[in-house]
Amino acid sequence: MSSSSVRVKLLFFAKSRELAGKSNVEDFLVPQAEIRCSELLDLICAQFNLSIIRHNLILAHNEQYCDDLSETIRIHNGDELAVIPPISGG
Repeated sequence: MSSSSVRVKLLFFAKSRELAGKSNVEDFLVPQAEIRCSELLDLICAQFNLSIIRHNLILAHNEQYCDDLSETIRIHNGDELAVIPPISGG
């Protein structure tokens, strides 16, 4: 398992964008290339003031939803992560 850090583009949508105070981060540092989705989401929430909505967020990696937060994913430099809160409509 690789422990090398990687840099990715991080996107925020809806309420996560409002709480983070930005729509994206071009050069977000992920501490290791292989990381469990839940650890990655915890890291993002702690760094960008999203803890209040942590359990309502969806994480996507390169436009693919991370359905199982206990899953370990492999991240490469330049990948894209998106933080998406549930969207209500009516």
